[in-house]
Amino acid sequence: MRFVINMQIKVINNSKYPLPEYATSMSAGMDLRANISESVSLKSLCRELISTGIFIELPKGCEAQIRPRSGLAFKHGITVLNSPGTIDADYRGEIKVLLTNLSANEFVVEPGERIAQIIFSKHETISWQEVKELNETTRGAGGFGHTGIK
Repeated sequence: MRFVINMQIKVINNSKYPLPEYATSMSAGMDLRANISESVSLKSLCRELISTGIFIELPKGCEAQIRPRSGLAFKHGITVLNSPGTIDADYRGEIKVLLTNLSANEFVVEPGERIAQIIFSKHETISWQEVKELNETTRGAGGFGHTGIK
């Protein structure tokens, strides 16, 4: 049983496969499948835009994020190039996944293969408050590596 509030998302499934679904009761994301008619060869350090056949209508104030699948990343060096890819609430086109191959070996994407995951969340809309200075903190402007290695 899911502990979260159920968000209704309108969806059109023009793929040959079932709608994405949660693999377990505590999964955060649902796997997206490659809706392709034939295998796609992804050479080392190359990228391909892979169709899913899924179209969604998100409520205002929500987004969907496209993220890599950890197994593909670890075992094959396959990731989502613009990770996380954001789908805005006003987008009505097909969800496509920008896969890239970071390994030295060619990878073949098969029809119906689970290629990425989609996660839904609410977000804030902000307005800027321009100021001349920001409140001081102990960290200050310390950025990348400011705390050292150990």
